[in-house]
Amino acid sequence: MQIPAVAAAWFLPFVLPICFYVAFTDMREMRIKNHAVLALTLVYIVIGLIAIPPWSTGSLSGNLGLVTVSMPVYFWQLLHIVVVLVIGIFLNAAGTMGAGDAKFLAAASAFVWLGDLRIMLMILTACVLAAVVTHRLAKITRLRTIAPHWESWSRGKQFPMGFALGGSLAMYLILGTVLGS
Repeated sequence: MQIPAVAAAWFLPFVLPICFYVAFTDMREMRIKNHAVLALTLVYIVIGLIAIPPWSTGSLSGNLGLVTVSMPVYFWQLLHIVVVLVIGIFLNAAGTMGAGDAKFLAAASAFVWLGDLRIMLMILTACVLAAVVTHRLAKITRLRTIAPHWESWSRGKQFPMGFALGGSLAMYLILGTVLGS
């Protein structure tokens, strides 16, 4: 994995509770709350200064259109938020993704190294499949009585993607602490 193991270890204890909170509130209310997305973004901004300090890491070069830009890794990762948010806005406007899901994906994208995109997509696919099966099984069994008033039980085919998205980011960072560069 491209993510430095040290960076993943720094991010993990701060990101993990946010991921659990996002999964819980999305199942309970079918909403990913803005303060959770803001907290995730702030974790990257603040903890990222410790985990991947821009003043001590090397610069990476990349092309933004016709211009070649050289920036520290910290700032390239921040740029992911903007790119993914723009894509998420279009997907939300097309009706294929909830607004909270798009915002959470944008905030989470700062933690994902571009070289790990294929791994992250595999993690996301596995987490979506596991979350759908788990949620649907819990919905039709007695487990539903633990939280009988959750909104996600009565939304028909709609699914609380925060359950899968939070799990995916958590799994990526856990794997990053063990398998990171």
